[in-house]
Amino acid sequence: MPDWKPRDTARARSLRREATPAERALWVFLSRSQTGAKFSRQMPVGPWFADFLCRELLLVVELDGFSHDVTPERDARRDAWMAAHGYTVLRFTNEDVHSNVEGVVSAIRQEVERLRGLKGRAHP
Repeated sequence: MPDWKPRDTARARSLRREATPAERALWVFLSRSQTGAKFSRQMPVGPWFADFLCRELLLVVELDGFSHDVTPERDARRDAWMAAHGYTVLRFTNEDVHSNVEGVVSAIRQEVERLRGLKGRAHP
């Protein structure tokens, strides 16, 4: 029988409370399903927390700030783990969101449509 591990909901709640300004700005769009998909924020995915997760499509959206510049190898490990477990990861910088949130939302919408198209072909 596999080991069951409870989700770290306290940590997820803390991350949501402490969201960066860029995360809050993007959430305004994602929470209203303006990408055509339902997203949750600060969701546990394996050993990681996804900034935004669409469970239906296994799509993770990450916003990178200064801390990601300091430890790029951690992001590479995380992305490799996600890919190995069937997740697609889109990364944007905080600056992308601040300077062009509509472009970021459009890119997410395009990926949602692409993944839906793949899903539709895989299961006729």
